[in-house]
Amino acid sequence: MLECVILLHGLARSAHSMSKVEEALREQGYAVANVDYPSREHPVEELAPEAVARGLEACRETHAQTIHFVTHSMGAILVRYYLSQNTVPELGRVVMLGPPNQGSEVVDRFSKVPGFAAINGPAGSQLGTGPDSIPSTLGPVTYPVGVIAGTKSINWILSTALPNPDDGKVSVERTRVEGMADFMSVSASHPMLPRDAEAIRQTLAFIKDGAFAHEATDR
Repeated sequence: MLECVILLHGLARSAHSMSKVEEALREQGYAVANVDYPSREHPVEELAPEAVARGLEACRETHAQTIHFVTHSMGAILVRYYLSQNTVPELGRVVMLGPPNQGSEVVDRFSKVPGFAAINGPAGSQLGTGPDSIPSTLGPVTYPVGVIAGTKSINWILSTALPNPDDGKVSVERTRVEGMADFMSVSASHPMLPRDAEAIRQTLAFIKDGAFAHEATDR
């Protein structure tokens, strides 16, 4: 049975940032659609249908019977938003790396700072923790989700806005989402999560088995 995985990168990143995950998945025999999308140019409501639809089209061209997602950061919010509006009959499992599932206090504190909007675009300003933020409106997940949080920060300025532990962009606690099937943390910073060897190993485990390999110590 052919399975395909859609990769969605994070805010202000590109498909290249997911290349290590893509390589690992292909080595395990999965078809992969590594979607590049203009994360800083449009709000979530426009990015989600465009990016996810392109991934679905690419996977369906392979005649995959099951379609999974692996996301980094805001990519998780695109998937959650899309699946709150649409049904994917082939949907399998979803792995979220450093997702702002409950928003991020970084947006709350810095969104009004000059230059924030230019760097992060309209979608970046939608990822706060307030009741009107996009993450706050999406509700529980109803499909198999595994969340991998990072616990290492290389951005001490942004970390001042976050409760510890955090990955420099999102606190560990705010990566969680109601209804998720599994959760773990790794010692990696937010930008490095898609390249972290343990995060990738655990991603493969969840896509295959629907659970992380918890015999390995969370680090």
